[in-house]
Amino acid sequence: MIDSMEKHVEVTGKKDTRSGFGEGLHELGKINANVVALCADLTGSLKMNAFENDFPERFFQVGIAEANMMGIAAGMTVGGKIPYTGTFANFSTGRVYDQIRQSIAYSQKNVKICASHAGLTLGEDGATHQILEDIGMMKMLPNMAVIVPCDFNQTKQATIAIADHDGPVYLRFGRPSVPIFTPADKKFEIGKADIILEGADVSIIACGHLVWKAIEAAQQLAEQGIDAEVINMHTIKPLDEAAILATATKTGCVVTAEEHMLNGGLGDSVAQVLARHLPTPQEYVGVNDSFGESGTPDELMAKYGIDTKDVIEAAKRVIGRKK
Repeated sequence: MIDSMEKHVEVTGKKDTRSGFGEGLHELGKINANVVALCADLTGSLKMNAFENDFPERFFQVGIAEANMMGIAAGMTVGGKIPYTGTFANFSTGRVYDQIRQSIAYSQKNVKICASHAGLTLGEDGATHQILEDIGMMKMLPNMAVIVPCDFNQTKQATIAIADHDGPVYLRFGRPSVPIFTPADKKFEIGKADIILEGADVSIIACGHLVWKAIEAAQQLAEQGIDAEVINMHTIKPLDEAAILATATKTGCVVTAEEHMLNGGLGDSVAQVLARHLPTPQEYVGVNDSFGESGTPDELMAKYGIDTKDVIEAAKRVIGRKK
């Protein structure tokens, strides 16, 4: 029997990841004079108030004109600025995909597209705001890095780190308060996955809010004698292929978990790596070809199959498929 205490993860509090973005952006404002911020009439929701208050000459409120915001941001890079755009994930991608594709990705402009309120956990605002296909949309764009941090601390560190990345970045985070379990001082490395828990029986590779669900699943699986490894795959592109192959070699089966559509997200990226290099049984936890609806985050995650119990069930299924 695996000792569930071996799966202990220290939690230092609970906070929303969008606040991590806000604090990271404010910190950047103090240390990098080239960082500018643009917002589409959602300053409070994106927690950009502190940056606006302390650096008003570097903050640009463009109003509800997201396509224009992307064009302005692309133009600012020509003068050496590092623009951070802020709005909801749906409006950061679906509403402005043409502008991102043509003016930012194709032109390799150094724009940081910062997208809050992603996924189902936006909650009561409903399906029109709960984008579940944005990771796929953005990772398919050449030159675009895609980052999905897991908690407040990691979102703050990722916000700071992407300023040093030369090229466009899509940074995805959320609205609800979630446990804080990554160290506050841990430097964020783009493209380098984090092993949260070591294990031998099954690998659970997760991103964003589903990392905590994966940890909860690993703890409950340990009580049943199943030793799960949990990987925080915070960077979807560039993907840490070495980490995927190492954990799959170790456990012989993989579960991917994400607050995103099954099509086009983290699971698809992991599957491509395994198909090319190390064919391995894999199960997916994600939303199955569906829009969301209004409800609390917990209700929606349970209904649409991206809760702790869904990770547990996927782990058991995939273990049963091992040769």
